[in-house]
Amino acid sequence: MDHTIPVISMRSAECAATFTDSLRRFGFAALSDHPLDMNRVNSIYEEWRAFFKTEEKFAYAFDAAHQDGYFGLQDAESAKGFVEQDFKEYFHYYPWGRCPSHLLDNVKAYYEESQTLAAQLLIWVEQHSPAQVKARYSQPLSTMIDGSVASLLRILHYPPQKGDSKAPRANAHEDINLLTILPAADGPGLLVKHRDGQWITVPNEPGTVIINTGDMLQEVSGGYFPSTTHQVAAGSGSLNESRMSMPLFLHPKAEVKLSGRYTAGSYLRERLQELGVLKA
Repeated sequence: MDHTIPVISMRSAECAATFTDSLRRFGFAALSDHPLDMNRVNSIYEEWRAFFKTEEKFAYAFDAAHQDGYFGLQDAESAKGFVEQDFKEYFHYYPWGRCPSHLLDNVKAYYEESQTLAAQLLIWVEQHSPAQVKARYSQPLSTMIDGSVASLLRILHYPPQKGDSKAPRANAHEDINLLTILPAADGPGLLVKHRDGQWITVPNEPGTVIINTGDMLQEVSGGYFPSTTHQVAAGSGSLNESRMSMPLFLHPKAEVKLSGRYTAGSYLRERLQELGVLKA
């Protein structure tokens, strides 16, 4: 059984079909020759690595009602089914939310680039969905995010881990949203659980962008596109090194109908309550 997630060039004539097949088989896909500005990504990593070392971050302590701002180690979420918190700190950026002014330009530009790429990827997913799956979609997938203010850019810092701990930096979990767009992190460690139970390494080649399916795409497709369990391991030789990562969690407008059971808004509230991030 193949356990290798392919790196797919967006210049390939078969890119859309190969991308969608990878999502179907692994819940993950890796893209090269994409339109995201990786120089900007690297600048963001360096700017925010410096920010996380300062006291300034505490001036942006997260707003429980809006979920924007800085989340410290003590505020980090716990994966579903786990009591212990993930070992990470992070900043939630929304276009309407708070952000240090000296860091805003790069973050805003990257957010907009990622949204544009995401719309194209959703078109591919719909084009290559079987007829019976397309029939489940309440509207074209790419229009589900039109005008949405809910998509979240999370700038993540995994601090160095002391000692010889092998505990994951982020425990095994699934993402809540439609798609997650993740430029290559500045260190290894992302693992995905194959359907046969084996943990496999997600490509982290410089310049690539990783896409994975979330629970909302699983819900809207009736399970055709699985939301795949993944984790961030310490990574060989990297326990004493920090790691930066920057996922964009693509969320539909709150009123979008995902299925007969949920709108996007009701589904998000339920999951955030399960994670303990939002009180019931």
